[in-house]
Amino acid sequence: MKAFMQSFCRNKGGIMGLIVLGLVTLMAVTASWVFPDSPWDIINGPFMPPLSEGAVLGTDTLGRDIATGIAYGSRITLVLAAVSTAVSILLGITVGALAGFYGGRVDQAIVGFIELFQTIPSFFLAVVLVAILTPNMGTVIFAIAVVSWPPLARLVRAEFMSLKNREFVQAAMLAGQSNLRIILTQILPNSLSPVIVSGSLMIASSILLESALSFLGLGDPNAMTWGYIIGASRSVLRDAWWMSVFPGVAILLTVLSLNLIGEALNDALNPKLARRRATQ
Repeated sequence: MKAFMQSFCRNKGGIMGLIVLGLVTLMAVTASWVFPDSPWDIINGPFMPPLSEGAVLGTDTLGRDIATGIAYGSRITLVLAAVSTAVSILLGITVGALAGFYGGRVDQAIVGFIELFQTIPSFFLAVVLVAILTPNMGTVIFAIAVVSWPPLARLVRAEFMSLKNREFVQAAMLAGQSNLRIILTQILPNSLSPVIVSGSLMIASSILLESALSFLGLGDPNAMTWGYIIGASRSVLRDAWWMSVFPGVAILLTVLSLNLIGEALNDALNPKLARRRATQ
């Protein structure tokens, strides 16, 4: 653990990403204290520019405060991305573990099932799922989870196929341990490193996917998210640039910070890769 922390702290990009993500999380936690008004409240006239009285980042088409919307939107955006990623990881680990551990016909059937999902563009599939179902938080989470798990399942499958023939796994089999116990206690803990790295990147992808869905009007209309704010301003981009620029910057910084953290985690969990980059 100490070596991991030292390796992570040596990555300046990862530290910067962690600081930015911490600030975004702090904004989400303290939103109700810093901005006591609801993000849906009309607090001023419409199309007020930034630095106006009572509206630091301006107002939208109805006179709602953009800063309040960004602060409260960070809550829903982060929670939505975290929950959908957790569901994707759970599904991907389960499917990938079964395919990699049992192999044979089980592996062939599961790989065919994974390829079925990967033949359809992920964004198109998410749009179709949300359009068919009623657009709300649950369906958006479901759609993001459905399109996000196949790459992780392939990754876990490859890890399990590589580890199941190792000596410690064979010893556990000879000791009479059940397949479920071997999967959970022997193989899975040794294959979590790439899963952790992939999970941090999946959160960033989930934020972008939710924002794209909301921009198209397929997000939850009752949830104030960054994507919703940008989507509501798409018809007035020339007249009220601040309505899309500020939430767009919030999305950019959050996604960038998650990618930097993912790269730092990858270097910390794979010291050989970090040394190879240092020599290049």
